Amino acid sequence: MAVIADEHMAQDPRDGRDQASGTKGIVARMTKSLGFGGLGLLRFRSSPLARRIIIFNLIALSVLLLGMLYLNQFRGGQMLQKQSAMQVEVSLYAEMLQQQPNQAGDTVLSRNTPLSEGMTLQAFRADGTLADSKSGEWISEDTTGGISGMLGGALSWAHDLGGAKNLAAPADASVFAQAIVQDTLAGQPVSRQTTLANGETVLAESQPVIVDGKTVGAVVLMTQPGYLDALLRGEQETVLRLFLLAVIVSIVLSIVLANTIANPINDLASAAEAGATKQGRTSEPERVCIPDLTGRPDEIGHLSRAMRDMTSALYERIDTNEEFAADVAHEIKNPLASLRSAVETLRIVKKDGQRTKLLDVIEHDVRRLDRLVSDISNASRLDAELVKEELEPFDLTRMLDRIVDFHGHEAGDKGVEMIWSAPESPIMYDGLEARLAQVFVNLITNAISFCGSGDAVRVWARKKDNRVLIVVEDTGPGIPDEALTKVFKRFYSERSEENFGNNSGLGLSISKQIVEAHKGVIWAENIRAKGAGPEDAPLGARFVVGLPV
Repeated sequence: MAVIADEHMAQDPRDGRDQASGTKGIVARMTKSLGFGGLGLLRFRSSPLARRIIIFNLIALSVLLLGMLYLNQFRGGQMLQKQSAMQVEVSLYAEMLQQQPNQAGDTVLSRNTPLSEGMTLQAFRADGTLADSKSGEWISEDTTGGISGMLGGALSWAHDLGGAKNLAAPADASVFAQAIVQDTLAGQPVSRQTTLANGETVLAESQPVIVDGKTVGAVVLMTQPGYLDALLRGEQETVLRLFLLAVIVSIVLSIVLANTIANPINDLASAAEAGATKQGRTSEPERVCIPDLTGRPDEIGHLSRAMRDMTSALYERIDTNEEFAADVAHEIKNPLASLRSAVETLRIVKKDGQRTKLLDVIEHDVRRLDRLVSDISNASRLDAELVKEELEPFDLTRMLDRIVDFHGHEAGDKGVEMIWSAPESPIMYDGLEARLAQVFVNLITNAISFCGSGDAVRVWARKKDNRVLIVVEDTGPGIPDEALTKVFKRFYSERSEENFGNNSGLGLSISKQIVEAHKGVIWAENIRAKGAGPEDAPLGARFVVGLPV
């Protein structure tokens, strides 16, 4: 009995492959997807998703604008601040007049008296008549033209819609001042705010002028009509200008964002639909090309990668089915041709011996057809069954032990020694136990079929790092070097003439399909003595199955 080579000779022949893909065209595709190439900026019009992005962003900005305009926090805060400042200022003016009581009937306000911008200071006598008046500098800006005019008109229109006009409002500031003076001459300071008939807001503070315990006059400090409204309108117009700028920026960014999402999705959908339409099949009669967006580090890139992988897998499956159909037709034609020839010859043969030989040929071909059809049926259903079945943990060592024990009797009948080198500890594996058992049954029966009396078949399993290796070795004639890569092809069989037709050639092909469904690998190699050359006869054959843990 020949010596079986050491188990460490089983090496994984898989070579590392460079997975890096070229970046040619990625920049151009990304530029196009961002909306800066061709008609990208205009394509959002036909995209409901793009329109929704823009509308939702504008709604958010509009809600922010309404909050800034109508919550009116600025207006209330400015009124209180201005009112406090005016109270301090009018008190100073009243104390100043109290120091010069002989001027109460004449011009009492010095021309050098400092006065804040937009303010009007008035001094009244004890009888309520105006003694003197002075106005601070304030140049009213013209807001009737350009953007300011349009925004101001819109604000005024919105204000008019807010409610009915107040018919009791003072006609002008002088009427408002006279009403304040009457209350101030009674000896109490007055603080008031009103809206004139023309809609302008006026804020007033007054203090009585008291000399020797007697009220000799009053001082009234008022904002000039339109001053406060101009300040508020300026703030509101600033907010609206910023809002318009934010709208423009939001629309541009929304278009860019929409084009980076909607346009690539639309391209992917169009490419996927092209395969199902007559127009798509006409423009791409052989393949449907999914846009390559895998360079994008986001969900769009993930979707593109998944669709491209799915399309590639689909075409691979279609090509495999076409090849399978062609191979099946070819394999079935051979026994059918033999049957037809035997039947035609049977009609003209007269001797009983020749008739018996022809009947044996017919029986052999029928059995061959039956075996072939059964194996083809199993192979055609294998893909669907591998997807449907659920992975379950099982004891791989125990499964191999049973298989080796069962086929040991078959090997003993042929005079072949069966050797099982079990691992030191049980190997637990998550997979399809029945399918993997089918793989090792195929490998062991295949090894036994190539062995003769005095040969040996050895099965061993080891767990190493993150994978499990199961090896089936025999001391048979080995495999021709040129056939090492062909043995896993469908309907390929390297058999002697006496065994011709007894195998369908699908066993190893099915085994490879099952192993690859478990993300594993399977390969065949010859066992050679140390230092032997390629021209030397091999010591046997070895099949290695590698499964990830």
